[in-house]
Amino acid sequence: MDITREIRHDGAEKRLNVIVVVEESLSAEYLGAFGNRQGLTPNLDRLAGESLLFTRLYATGTRTVRGLEAIDLSIPPLPGASVVKRPKNEGFFSWGSIMREKGYDTKFIYAGYGYFDDMNHFFANNGFDIVDRTDFAEGEISFANVWGVCDEDLFSKTIREAGKSHAAGRPFFSMVMTTSNHRPFTYPEGKIDIPSHTGREGGVKYADYAIGRFLEQAAKEAWFRDTLFVIVADHCAGSAGKTALPVKKYEIPMLVYAPSHVRPQRVDRLASQIDVAPTVLGLLNASYRTKFFGRDILDPGLTRERAFLSTYQKLGYMDGSNLVVLEPGKKVKSYVYRWKDGLMTPASDMDRQVEETLAYYQGANIMNKNRFK
Repeated sequence: MDITREIRHDGAEKRLNVIVVVEESLSAEYLGAFGNRQGLTPNLDRLAGESLLFTRLYATGTRTVRGLEAIDLSIPPLPGASVVKRPKNEGFFSWGSIMREKGYDTKFIYAGYGYFDDMNHFFANNGFDIVDRTDFAEGEISFANVWGVCDEDLFSKTIREAGKSHAAGRPFFSMVMTTSNHRPFTYPEGKIDIPSHTGREGGVKYADYAIGRFLEQAAKEAWFRDTLFVIVADHCAGSAGKTALPVKKYEIPMLVYAPSHVRPQRVDRLASQIDVAPTVLGLLNASYRTKFFGRDILDPGLTRERAFLSTYQKLGYMDGSNLVVLEPGKKVKSYVYRWKDGLMTPASDMDRQVEETLAYYQGANIMNKNRFK
């Protein structure tokens, strides 16, 4: 009852720094790179042409903690509350623990107060040091709202924390959680052409502005050349729909930017947030023992494409264009998903996909009970 296995790569491991920016509520639909014509994300659209752009990556759920759980633990979503919020959430096998074992300074850097949703406790007990709003000096905060300091202040803090590790001669791995693209959508005035507190579009455009400024500032640092910047959303802006699991509303962007190490490319393989950690570890040419359910999306030996998505009670498994949804009361529904317009048509004859769906989710539940150790 164990999925532990060895990941082995030939050649030397790349001791690159890694900064994972987890962007609040950044649906793919807001990016020009995904067809949006509102001009909300000029920096991300430019970066899309300079990065590895993952075009078919899906959020595993609809809450921040669900996305953080998937990215750090690389597990399918379980029904009910995220592992981050559950009791006894310490000592999991995690991305943070892997990087710490490899000698990295590992930090969870959050714009708000990390006691919210038990994030501080979870990350502190799963391979990370904590930097949250309580660690910002008064002079480090230019703007804040109920959720946290603005993205610009968060990224400036991230640069300072990276500088500490670099000065000490240690590589660093930082998971950075933003908050500005969240209601009430307030941010410093005069930064973009949409006034603060006027809606989601302003939140998206300010988040994009802050990312552009962050990378511009980071480029001046001695550690920039040897750093992978990963930009991925925690979940979409909204997931309501008339279908059991509205797949289109789970589409999120992911970019990996490192001009000295990563060749720009579009990656059109179907994947979800649980694949982020193994994919980045693959880019580092890292060898390690793993318990991850996720896999390296860039592995040339990968033959089948799949993704996981969920609501609080419903669990979905996509295998190509086939979608199986598990619902309370042992109900199972199957659909064929049409990529061009998001239409979901009820289907039958998916016995194999149903068995695989049950295996993934029941297997993840068994491992959760055994602490993923």
